[in-house]
Amino acid sequence: MELTALDFQQARVKQVLFKSRLRSVLYGVREAEPSLFTMQANPLGQWLNAVLRPQYGHRPEIAGIERLIRQMLEVSQALVRQYQRGELEQARTGLEKIERLAADIDQLLTAVERAS
Repeated sequence: MELTALDFQQARVKQVLFKSRLRSVLYGVREAEPSLFTMQANPLGQWLNAVLRPQYGHRPEIAGIERLIRQMLEVSQALVRQYQRGELEQARTGLEKIERLAADIDQLLTAVERAS
């Protein structure tokens, strides 16, 4: 069964939710849970493995999306460590890196979506 625009929209929503959770940690609203930084617990990572990979695993964009998600998780973890060391402004400024990675992921998602 082909994926629909709604399926891809769900992936984008999962990415927004991740960024929201990270932002809430960096602004002191919630504690950083270790699961925030794992591919297995990341909703977008889960979607990639459960929905996208089975259907489009042969496409080069899939490896690119996975690489970018892993990079986003690593950068996020580094930003939280900065925040925990008291480097609040630097950590919050680092959210720009997350936005760039998210934009790159979105471009790859769009490429797969158009090919479906």
